[in-house]
Amino acid sequence: MGQNIITAEDNYRSVDRWILSHGLKKILLVSGNSIIRQKINTYFELLPERLGISVIRFTDFTPNPLYESVVEGVRVFHEEDCSGIIAVGGGSAMDVAKCIKLYSNMNQEAHFLQQEIVPNDIPFLAMPTTAGTGSEATRYAVIYYKGTKQSVTDSSCIPGTVLLDSSALKTLDLYQKKSTMMDALCHAIESFWSVNSTEESRIYSREAILKIMEHKDGYLANTDAGNAGMLLAANTAGKAINIAQTTAGHAMCYKITSLFGCAHGHAAALCDRVLFPWMVQSSSRCVDPRGSEYLCRTMDEIGHALGCENAEIGANRFCQMFQELGLEIPEATEEQFAELRTSVNPVRLKNHPVYLEEQTIDRLYHIILR
Repeated sequence: MGQNIITAEDNYRSVDRWILSHGLKKILLVSGNSIIRQKINTYFELLPERLGISVIRFTDFTPNPLYESVVEGVRVFHEEDCSGIIAVGGGSAMDVAKCIKLYSNMNQEAHFLQQEIVPNDIPFLAMPTTAGTGSEATRYAVIYYKGTKQSVTDSSCIPGTVLLDSSALKTLDLYQKKSTMMDALCHAIESFWSVNSTEESRIYSREAILKIMEHKDGYLANTDAGNAGMLLAANTAGKAINIAQTTAGHAMCYKITSLFGCAHGHAAALCDRVLFPWMVQSSSRCVDPRGSEYLCRTMDEIGHALGCENAEIGANRFCQMFQELGLEIPEATEEQFAELRTSVNPVRLKNHPVYLEEQTIDRLYHIILR
C-alpha cells in the first residue's frame, strides 16, 4: 500500500515533519474525548504556538457512528478551511475520519451514500489507540444511517501515514488489551485461510501472527516494547484483511457481541477457537478453488506461525491462549441459539474456505457457547 509508518520519538518530531511536508496550516483532528488522557493531546495543544498550525477538534460522534456525524464533520472541514485530517482513537474515530476524507470533495448538496466516491489526495494521518482493529490500514469504514449499518469501501480512505505510539496503550484496561490482541490474531488467521488470500496478504498474515506471538507477554505486562510490537502486529494484520477480508469467525461473532456484551475481539476469538480445529478436520468440505490440499498446507502454515508443528497442534495452541487469558464463555439459551444461527452475514461466508450451512453453524454455536 505504500503506507508510511512513523513513531512518537523525540516528542512527535515525525508528526511535525509530516505537517510541514504537506504545507498544512489548519488540521481537522478527529478523536474521541479520551484523547485528553493521551500524551499526544499536549502535542496538539502546543502546536498552534510552536508551529503556527491551527487544530480544529471534531469529537461529535459516538461508538457505531452515525452518517449525520460524518456530514457534520465534512461541514466543519470546509467551514474551517482545513487542509489535512488526523485521526486519533479506535475504530469509531477511524471510521468517521475515513468518511470525512472520502466525502469532502463530493457534492455537498446530495446524499453522500448515494454518490459515487471520488478519490482525493487530502493528507491523512491516523494514530490507533488500541492494538486490534487494524482500521488504520484498511479501505473499510462503517457508519449507520437510519439504524442500518452502511459499509463504505474505497482505497482512497486508507491513511497515507500511520503514527504508532506505544504510550497510547498504557492506559488500556487488561480486558481491552486481551480482547484487542485476540482481534488482531483473528484478523491474521482468518485472512490467512480466506479464499481471497494472495501471496502478499499471506506474507502480512504470517508476519502478524509471528509478531503477536513474540510480543504478547510484554504487551500484556504493559511494557513499551510489548506495546510497540503489538501495535505493529495489529497494523500488519489490518493490511492482510484489507486484501483478503475476514471469514466465518467474524461473521459469527457480531451477534455474540450484541447478545452478551462481549468485546468484539473476545467474541471473534470465541468463534475461531472452535472453527480452527473444526476446519482442520473438515478439509473435505473445502470450497476454495485452490483445493483441499492447498487448504491443508495453509492450515499447517498457520500452525507453524503459531510456533507449532502442524495445524492440529496450532489449533490447540490457539485454544490454550484463549484459556490462559481467562476470557469468559457465555451461556446461551435455545432461543438465543436460534437467533444466532440466522444472524450470520452470507457475504462473509463466501470468504470462508470450508462450506458452512445453517445446520453446521448451529452445531458450532452450541460448541462455542456453553
